Amino acid sequence: MCTKLYNEDEFQPLDPSQEPIFPPELIRMAEDPNERRLTFQGERTTWITPVTLNDLVELKTSFPKAPIVMGNTEVGPRIKFRDEFHPVFISPLGLPELYFVDSTDDGVTIGAGYSLAQLNDALHFIVSEQPKEKTKTYRALLKHLRTLAGAQIRNMATLGGHVVSRPNYSDLNPILAAGNATINVISKEGERQIPLDGHFLEKSPEASLKSEEIVLSVYIPHSTQWHFVSGLRMAQRQENAFAIVNAGMSVKFEDGTDTIKELQMFYGSVGPTVVSARQTCQQLIGRQWDDQMLSDACRLVLGEIYIPPAAEGGMVEYRRTLIISLLFKFYLKVRRRLNKMDPQKFPDIPEKFMSALEDFPIETPQGIQMFQCVDPYQSPQDPVGHPIMHQSAIKHTTGEAVFVDDMPPVAQELFLAVVTSTRAHAKIIAIDASEALAVPGVVDVITAEDVPGDNNHHGEVFYAQDEVICVGQIVCTVAADTYAHAREAAKKVKITYEDLEPRIITIEQALKHNSFLTVEKKIEQGNVEQAFKYVDQIIEGEIHMEGQEHFYMETQTILAIPKEEDKEIVLHLGTQFPTHVQEFVAAALNIPRSRIGCHMKRTGGAFGGKVTKPALLGAVSAVAAIKTGRPIRFILERGDDMLITAGRHPLLGKYKIGFMNNGVIKAADVEYYINGGCTPDESELVIEFVVLKSENAYNIPNFRCRGRACRTNLPSNTAFRGFGFPQVAVVVETYITAVASQCNLPPEQVKEINMYKRISKTAYKQTFDPEPLRRCWKECLEKSSFSARKLAAEEFNKKNYWKKRGLAVIPMKFTIGMPTAYYNQGAALVHIYLDGSVLVIHGGCELGQGLHTKMIQVASRELNIPESYIHLSETSTITVPNTIFTAGSLGTDIFGRAVQNACQILMARLQPVIRKNPKGTWEEWIAKAFTESISLSATGYFKGYQTNMDWEKEEGDAYPYYVYGAACSEVEVDCLTGAHKLLRTDIFMDAAFSINPALDIGQVEGAFIQGMGLYTIEELKYSPEGVLYSRSPDDYKIPTVTEIPEEFHVTLVRSRNPIAIYSSKGLGEAGMFMGSSVLFAIYDAVAAARRERGLTKTFTLHSPATPELIRMTCVDQFTDMIPRDDPSTFTPWSIRVS
Repeated sequence: MCTKLYNEDEFQPLDPSQEPIFPPELIRMAEDPNERRLTFQGERTTWITPVTLNDLVELKTSFPKAPIVMGNTEVGPRIKFRDEFHPVFISPLGLPELYFVDSTDDGVTIGAGYSLAQLNDALHFIVSEQPKEKTKTYRALLKHLRTLAGAQIRNMATLGGHVVSRPNYSDLNPILAAGNATINVISKEGERQIPLDGHFLEKSPEASLKSEEIVLSVYIPHSTQWHFVSGLRMAQRQENAFAIVNAGMSVKFEDGTDTIKELQMFYGSVGPTVVSARQTCQQLIGRQWDDQMLSDACRLVLGEIYIPPAAEGGMVEYRRTLIISLLFKFYLKVRRRLNKMDPQKFPDIPEKFMSALEDFPIETPQGIQMFQCVDPYQSPQDPVGHPIMHQSAIKHTTGEAVFVDDMPPVAQELFLAVVTSTRAHAKIIAIDASEALAVPGVVDVITAEDVPGDNNHHGEVFYAQDEVICVGQIVCTVAADTYAHAREAAKKVKITYEDLEPRIITIEQALKHNSFLTVEKKIEQGNVEQAFKYVDQIIEGEIHMEGQEHFYMETQTILAIPKEEDKEIVLHLGTQFPTHVQEFVAAALNIPRSRIGCHMKRTGGAFGGKVTKPALLGAVSAVAAIKTGRPIRFILERGDDMLITAGRHPLLGKYKIGFMNNGVIKAADVEYYINGGCTPDESELVIEFVVLKSENAYNIPNFRCRGRACRTNLPSNTAFRGFGFPQVAVVVETYITAVASQCNLPPEQVKEINMYKRISKTAYKQTFDPEPLRRCWKECLEKSSFSARKLAAEEFNKKNYWKKRGLAVIPMKFTIGMPTAYYNQGAALVHIYLDGSVLVIHGGCELGQGLHTKMIQVASRELNIPESYIHLSETSTITVPNTIFTAGSLGTDIFGRAVQNACQILMARLQPVIRKNPKGTWEEWIAKAFTESISLSATGYFKGYQTNMDWEKEEGDAYPYYVYGAACSEVEVDCLTGAHKLLRTDIFMDAAFSINPALDIGQVEGAFIQGMGLYTIEELKYSPEGVLYSRSPDDYKIPTVTEIPEEFHVTLVRSRNPIAIYSSKGLGEAGMFMGSSVLFAIYDAVAAARRERGLTKTFTLHSPATPELIRMTCVDQFTDMIPRDDPSTFTPWSIRVS
């Protein structure tokens, strides 16, 4: 086995002299003694940079409403996302009076212009220089600075800007207030100090800055011996996420006692501003710091800080619980510190509570990747099986890779902005574009009336006409000379609606109204009803699985260029399915497909989100291009992309399981419903996959599965990595875990009992050999040291009340390919040029997964030439027509075979030349072949796997082969906050013979992390009216480096797969479900907490298992203490759509 994906000797040594220098011209400008005010006059706004403090004061006096902009991290987003407008900006960057640190015996004053990164450095220095008792406030600030936003934001955002903007979610202001900080401000009238207290943070008029005042600095006093300060927070993920609830708390005791002299508590994210619990604190003055005080404090603070049941942001009961859970943490911290000061006088906290004191540490992840080394007898020139670097890796990391929006402007090109529906189901009464057309630079507003061909193709509507059927449906587009003008005009389009009924948002609502996109799909084996009569136990339940946003790095992008003759049009775009785009554009324009060229160089991620959606958007942009007669650049902003293109199908799974007391499952009757949205898209194929994949790795003799896609008034959900399997397999693992709980058996034992063990038939009667499954399972249990770690986790749980560890191991049987044979075909074109260089073109799309790299490896082996001879340019409907989508983990399988076929044809043609000159070079053979009129171009074709599925008979050979795997994850859960830390993951993936272990392991690891996000932190939130709230990185959190397992071990297990090219297997999607091992490890940890609290042993953990869900499932005295509202008395801020 190999463990190195690269050789360090291949790296060039670092040469510091090659680092770019700071531009000398800018240095000279900064040193210019004749500094003068800089003024930049824009179309609508003026930007002014003063050069002295007096100049700044004068400007602020003249323009009191002008914002002071330093890092632009607060004003910028408000302008972009909230349409805020300012005619004047003042930017005092570089003023020395705003950049300083002044430390005295009593405290430290820090200039308002210091960035948060500079603040971090300054506080670290102060902490290193001062006695520990003086630095409690600084250390609390440093803890929150570690996780506040990202490094780029911290490098730009300033202390002064953060303080005066007073966001309700601020992580620093509550601590500054608890530490008795003050703000130093200046104006024409002079300087004054404003206490950074509750009145200031709650934006009381008497405590706020005057419009002409400027923050100069912030003063933070040193803490004292009997003064304790802490910052506490809980967010959806550890870093770069707004707090769900945060707090700054401080207590000052009478010297030498635990009698409260002064108490301050400030909470963020519980209302429109940071909130001070001043009444609670006042009532606790003079009390002892003991359990009775804590109980009273919790009761008082819940009475004082009221979060309405329909409050913005939702999670009301969870936030109420966090208010007192964080207070409890503070209480424990102070108790612990008092005990350290005088163990005789102040009792320590219970040993089992110690782990509650600290947040999870942020560690650098460590990993091991293992794969089979190539045969030592393999030719050194043959790259197949080697961990070759991604063909475009260097270009990606240096920023030289060209994406659609990097392409230079085309003459007379226009920019397109969309106008989308704000209603879920309504009749369009009128569209008034008069104000939009009056905006400078606007050329046209395009509506359904401008579509020359079909406006509705296979159920997909390009421009809404007469009615809208979801929030986010495209109603019209605006074409203008700049995107700014197009966007401004789009906001001025006025649409009059008349709401229609019913408005269906959730699966439950769809079931109530009998609203479906597809007929029922069903498979059944055995006699389910009869089997239920003879089992020991029966359980019934349901699980909700919410959707997921693709969140590819590059949003949907299209450049549509109309030609001057023959109605031709060329589109450059990021897509997984160029032929589909060609089809939709042809339908919209009413022209033959042969007039449409779709070009796809690369795209910045797709994950299924660029299979069908680019066709809709391509048609929209093509109509605009034809209407205006000019090129159209259509780049969706992140918010529009998330709203329009939707994502993974939410799923509702209902199950009835019959089993014996020894854990053997005899019968299963399951129903699945997916939320398809408002149009068909890929919902029928997804529900077919859900049903066909619904047994995962388990052999249940009497099995019935039914599935149906629901029609709702949400944007249509679409293809997503795993294509239904990540949803349905979680339901399977849920009922397997429930059976184990009912039988008082370990889940892994019940899984093994019911797992396929020998050559068998699936529920749809396809024969397969599960030997690789058993091998992956066995290796996973052994090499992850599962049993020993399980015992260690149990021991940890006995010693810790507020933190629990859990482990879970899951098996996987993942299908590859499509059950319809023609979806498995592929084509390629290979040209050999007279200098010996080779151009390979194929129908697959480079999405970042390394498909082109593997095609180079295939061509290199087949032509027996170095990789450096081979080039891949782009995917195009002009060169390789009628291509199939790059999806279903099939890219290498089908296009690799096509490239192989083309190369073999060429080598067969070259054989006579080679036989005549066996010692010749490649270049000599090519030159000779040309002189002998031998064609050096060949088309390769792979007919595809001959799969089939007969839904009437409920049987078929639906898939060409399976990928097997197993994963084990261990987590630690904070029962007080719902946070979890992923300690270790071991993945064993059946890769057969990996063509490129580096790419395959990358796909497994990436899919696992994306799956972990699906099952834990990624949460799409909708209003009851069908409005998507989660439309930006602020609102939707994907995993970052802090969510990666601290130990991450991936092993590619060797097996045979003669049906695929070079006996390989497609691994692009299989790792997704491996992420559910984290979900079930969390379940195991929560179960341990519930057992200790005497709660029911069987419970359901829906997906995603967010901190909210984890915390509220760990029921305790704090969750019991919070007030609860009658659901019938209010409309919730957000709802579950599964």
